[in-house]
Amino acid sequence: MQILTTLNLGFNRIDDVGAQHLADALRNNKTLTELYLIGNKIGVVGAQHLADALRNNQTLTTLNLVDNEIGTVGAQHLRDALRNNKTLTELNLGHNQIGAAGAQHLGDALRNNTTHTKLNLE
Repeated sequence: MQILTTLNLGFNRIDDVGAQHLADALRNNKTLTELYLIGNKIGVVGAQHLADALRNNQTLTTLNLVDNEIGTVGAQHLRDALRNNKTLTELNLGHNQIGAAGAQHLGDALRNNTTHTKLNLE
């Protein structure tokens, strides 16, 4: 039996509503390890939903959110999730208008998170 471990939904106009549906699925998912949501117009609300899911998800190791609209507040939501998530090792947030304050939020979370090994903000 084959199981889904990688899901690439790049450039599908998912936005915040779609991110909420994906977050609902991630909360209980036990097989997905990589999720690529590049260029989907996911904003602060979508980032909050995904962050909430990351608090419970224990299998996702890679989350790529390049080229969305997460911003500083979205980075703050992700910070709160990263403080406790022990499985995510790679987070890509390039081209999200996170700015210096958002980078500071993420840095705060990673100070005590020894699992996370890659963070891209370019």
